[in-house]
Parts: sequence; structure tokens; C-alpha cells
Amino acid sequence: MTFSGVLTALVTPFRNGAVDEAAFRSLVRRQLDAGIDGLVPCGTTGEAATLSPAEHGAVIRWTVEEAAGRVPVLAGVGSNDTQTTLDNAARAREAGAQGLLVTAPYYNKPTQEGLYRHFRAVASAEPGLELCIYDVPGRTGVRIAPETLARLAEVESITCVKDATADLAHAAEVQRRVGDRLALLSGDDFTTFPHVMIGGVGAISVASNLMPARMVALVAAARAGRVGEAQAENAALQPFFSSLFLQTNPLPVKTGLAHLGLCAEEFRLPLCPMDAGPRAAFLTGLSELGLQP
Repeated sequence: MTFSGVLTALVTPFRNGAVDEAAFRSLVRRQLDAGIDGLVPCGTTGEAATLSPAEHGAVIRWTVEEAAGRVPVLAGVGSNDTQTTLDNAARAREAGAQGLLVTAPYYNKPTQEGLYRHFRAVASAEPGLELCIYDVPGRTGVRIAPETLARLAEVESITCVKDATADLAHAAEVQRRVGDRLALLSGDDFTTFPHVMIGGVGAISVASNLMPARMVALVAAARAGRVGEAQAENAALQPFFSSLFLQTNPLPVKTGLAHLGLCAEEFRLPLCPMDAGPRAAFLTGLSELGLQP
């Protein structure tokens, strides 16, 4: 399994309606300089649902080019239907990604059998790439059952699961059933520490867009068994983790990056800038953490 440690769910910067290539490449280099373990373009945090097919391929290609083999690239390819996901997966392969982050199809609310067939179809179409199952019921309307993950663990190229259920009991059951076959990655920053404590291997992080070095240190300490150190850092960062969801992700994290002068505070509809109250509270929290322009 290629993907472990802290992988950053990258923001996609826009300027005047277009993807800002220069800003994006600069953000990737900042992550690499901080010692991040992997890069995840075109996920939820990257506003992937608003990207055109050409933009999707370009963002993944830029990530691969900047990574230059230093860390692996896990490209988001999820969609609400299997054929579009397959098209996205082929584009990610052509751009040079090492893995595919595949969400449960949203809106359709498939059965567990439909979910199984969906993930198996993507894995079968791209056997040369590792596949990470993305379980995020708050976005998709469906939860991937531990029994379904156990069936999918039999597929050789399916190597990990991003658990964004915010349900530690569910994560523990998944780990019990498939921990020897699928690596568990936290999909919520606030559950990263407990996920590692139950056998997880790291996180796909939103927080690391702003604080990559601290997230790397937190996960490294937890995985090395320095529990007191990791627990203290986790406690210190919990208010920050919560603030990242004052409004819909990626509104706060992109607002923070813009505050630091790293990209424009620009979103694509239906996302729009944060409301004034939450925005002020979020930026005050960043200042208290020492994150200033």
C-alpha cells in the first residue's frame, strides 16, 4: 500500500473564474517543503465537482509534475455514476497519478450490492493503480457497510479506505474486519489521532493545507507510539479542526490560504465566500495559532 502518513486534500485555487495554475503549483511546493507524505488533488476540498474534464486532468498533471516522484499522488475521480468515474480514472492514469480516490456515488443512493459493483468496476478498469475507497455519507447519502468493504478487500488493487464517517465505532469495526487487507485513513482531521490509535495509518487532511508540518508531526508521533506527545498536539489542534467546518468545506480552508496570500478567496458556485460572522471567527482563530500573512 503506497498511501500512508498525511496526505493533503489540496485546494483548487481560482482567479477570475479560471483555475490558477501558478498558485496551485506554489501550494503543492509548499506541501512538499513541509514534508507531507502524499497529495490528493481533485477531491472534495478541491471543488472537484465544479471542474471541467480538461481542468480535472490538468490539476492532476500539475500535481504529478510538482511531486516529481517525491511523494505519491492519489487523484480524486469520484462522481455520481460509474461511467463518469471510469472516464475520470482514465484521465488520472494518463496524468500520471499513482492511485485513485473513489467516492461512493452521490445522489443515486445505491444499495450495498450497487456500491460493491461500482468500486469493483473501477478497480477492474484500472488494475495498475491503487484504489482508495472514500466513505463520506454526509456528502453521498449512503454509508459503505463493513461487510461491503470486506468483499472489496478481496480485490487486489483496492488497498485502503478513507473513513470520513466521523464514527469511531464504525471505523473500529472496519479495522477489525479488514485491517490486515485495507489500510485505514482518517478522512476527518478531528478523528486522525484516534484512527491511528485503533490501527489506522494516517489521514487525508484538510488542515494540512494550512498547517502541514504540524499534521505530519502529529501523525508521525502517533504512529511511532509517542502517545502522550500525539495526544497533546491533537488536543491543541482540536479547536482549529472544528473551525475548518464552521461552514462547508472548503470555504474556511481556502479563506485561510487567501488570508496568508497564497491564493485568491474565490469559489465556484454553488459555493461562495463565507458569511461575515463565521469568517471573522475563523480568521481570529488563525491569528491565535500564529498563522498571519
